[in-house]
Amino acid sequence: MTKGERKMTTKNIELFDVVALKVDLPEQNLWQGQVGTVVEVLANGAAFEVEFSDKQGRTYKSLGLYPEQFMVLRFEPVDPDLDSKTITV
Repeated sequence: MTKGERKMTTKNIELFDVVALKVDLPEQNLWQGQVGTVVEVLANGAAFEVEFSDKQGRTYKSLGLYPEQFMVLRFEPVDPDLDSKTITV
């Protein structure tokens, strides 16, 4: 692993996964911690369309994001060894 790379374990990202931003995107008026939903797989899984909605369910932003820009939120216990893979970014 070279300088600047880091290993991270990720579970496969799927349609309708609930995600949270890990980065600020000021040009989009989106900030770390904002919650969205994966609505499309782009570039064979290299990126994902994530939709951000208000409390009434109205979409206020939809954009393509790379997996390193968000994290999948889990609502039940997850075994980190099940169906996971290690990737280098």
